[in-house]
Amino acid sequence: MLGEDHSLLSEFPEFKDVIFSLSANNEVFAKDALKYDSLDKEIRELELSGSPIDDVAMHELKHQRAELKDSLHQRLVNGN
Repeated sequence: MLGEDHSLLSEFPEFKDVIFSLSANNEVFAKDALKYDSLDKEIRELELSGSPIDDVAMHELKHQRAELKDSLHQRLVNGN
C-alpha cells in the first residue's frame, strides 16, 4: 500500500520499551533508528507525491530501508 507508515515503532510495537531504551543508551542504535525512520519518511513522501524518481532509485531506497530494518530487528531481539 502506498504511503504506509513503516516507522520502527509501527513495525515493532512489541519492542517499544526496548526501542526507547536502546535509543537513549546506545548511540549506534539511535543513529541507525533515526536513519531508518528518515528513509521511511522519504519513501512515504515520494509514494504520496506520485514517485517523482525512477523505479531503480525507489527500489534502492526500499532496499536500504529493508536492510536497516533487518539489522535493527536483530539488535532489538538481542537487546543491544
